[in-house]
Amino acid sequence: MTTTTPSRVGGTDTGSDERRTKQRRLREVLDRADQDAVLLTSATALGWYLAGARSHVSLAADPIVAVRVTRDDRAPGGVADDVLVTDNETARLVHEELPDDVTVWERPWFAPLPDLRACPESVLADALRAARAPLLAPEIDRFARLGRDAAAVLTDALAAATPDQTERELAGAVAGALAAHGADPLVVLVGGLARSSLPHPLATDGPLGDRALLVACARRDGLIVNLSRAVAFRPLTAGERDAQHRILEVERETLDATRPGVRLSEVLTVIAGAYERHGFGADHWRGHHQGGVAGYAGRDPRATPDTHDPVRLGQAFAWNPWAPGAKVEDTVLLAGDDARPAFETLTTDPRWPVTEVGGRPRPVVWERG
Repeated sequence: MTTTTPSRVGGTDTGSDERRTKQRRLREVLDRADQDAVLLTSATALGWYLAGARSHVSLAADPIVAVRVTRDDRAPGGVADDVLVTDNETARLVHEELPDDVTVWERPWFAPLPDLRACPESVLADALRAARAPLLAPEIDRFARLGRDAAAVLTDALAAATPDQTERELAGAVAGALAAHGADPLVVLVGGLARSSLPHPLATDGPLGDRALLVACARRDGLIVNLSRAVAFRPLTAGERDAQHRILEVERETLDATRPGVRLSEVLTVIAGAYERHGFGADHWRGHHQGGVAGYAGRDPRATPDTHDPVRLGQAFAWNPWAPGAKVEDTVLLAGDDARPAFETLTTDPRWPVTEVGGRPRPVVWERG
């Protein structure tokens, strides 16, 4: 490998409070683990540590960047950052993506990573995940702007949708609009009436019909928002309206249970009970993952019976209660304080119809018929 110290155009401000805070958090992780260095290689860790730098080329491939973070008492943040790149990607990364206080190491695109004598990221996964919380003020601002953009895209797409439009046509419109906003469309699901019983309806050539569910996960600046919206081209039936009411009540109990110090596994237990209390059955929660912490991964982490991470103020969450024909999902921020926590919805568009549930405005099916 060769080391370079190229000139900078753009990138992250080396003196930013956000960068220094993240460096200090990484130093604390290394100190507690008694490790001299850690090698960050996942899109989640890199997106967080590099403030949303685009470390990928293909969305389906691993990042093309790795960062070795080494304890260094002489550095302002207590660590030194060595960024490893392939030489065919250096120009873009240096001029457009990387902080200007790092050392860039190049290797040929066909050469594997050398032995760097650093702790693998996987060994410190739990500690690194904790270090990503709470979100910092600049991160919350970026997250909120992405949430508003993504919500507007879904509103626009469903405002223009028609019953004879195909699922793929709607998915394509959404993916293109997200890309136009600078966001990666990581997930775009579309289910028309005929496929309303599926938890994850990948788009087909079938028409939407009388109803459609649209789900999107969009990434920008490393952060990922998750949201779902549904449209009906006719008035809802009594049964559909009842299912919508009950799924919103499941979400209400979920949000009420998401309080500082409560473990994610405990929130999941509340969700399972809520499904039963609202007529969906005791085991209904098994039919779809229920969501979890939102941030630099689709869920960071997803709530399971074995996920014991505590809820923290300043974290974002994306819960997604689901039943055939009924779903609700937004990305929300847990704000306030321990005594009076409150949720702020990040994925909002004032044009979308809502109803009040538990004192919160929540999205409902848009009845366009």
